[in-house]
Amino acid sequence: MPLLDHFHPPLLGQRHWEGFHGRWAAAIADALNETLPADYFAEFQVTLGTRIEVDVATFQEESPAGAASANGAAAVATQTWAPPAPAAVMPAFFPDDMEVQVFSNLAGPTLVAAIELVSPGNKDRGEARRAFVAKCVTYLQRGIGLIVVDIVSSRHANLHDELMTLLGLSDGFTFATPTSLYATAYRPAHREDRNEIDLWRSPLTLGQDLPMLPLAVRGLGCLPINLETTYMEARNRGRVG
Repeated sequence: MPLLDHFHPPLLGQRHWEGFHGRWAAAIADALNETLPADYFAEFQVTLGTRIEVDVATFQEESPAGAASANGAAAVATQTWAPPAPAAVMPAFFPDDMEVQVFSNLAGPTLVAAIELVSPGNKDRGEARRAFVAKCVTYLQRGIGLIVVDIVSSRHANLHDELMTLLGLSDGFTFATPTSLYATAYRPAHREDRNEIDLWRSPLTLGQDLPMLPLAVRGLGCLPINLETTYMEARNRGRVG
């Protein structure tokens, strides 16, 4: 089932790309859970327009000290604490999250692999791209295997190339020709006293099938991720095309 353009008419006017991306992430997580050992599991997370908020109501003052609660017990007074004025307020950007995460339960839930589905917001402004790339770097530096899938045809940035630039690995590690649609896989490894990252690159083309890529799961090895099969399932279940 060939790759469609989800970000331009006529499909854009018929379906929401957010819904499809979420369904695709769910299909990938379901496929992983069918093959992962019992001590591992996959979950998908979709968060758009991330904001960090504090629920102020949870810090409101409770009953005065010694006042009786509904069950007759003495209530404990809690006081809100106001910190001093900050030295500065820094601008910040919190990126969209559309990802599948793989966890190991061998020593409590521990993240051991991730698959990122790029959103238009991830490719939009410079700060959005830097935030996404920084997240990928954090995963790789922690030894977490990573796959990035970018089918966003409405933005032309290449986040893999920007990731390589940040790592100082531009020559020979970026795509040979400019491409805005691609899938990449990264396997962190330690070999003969050297830290290395194995790289797989696959340009994507509208109207063509999607590739299979290896997902490096720490402590388990590589698992095949069939992007075509999961994409097909998401299309069929969402009645897309």
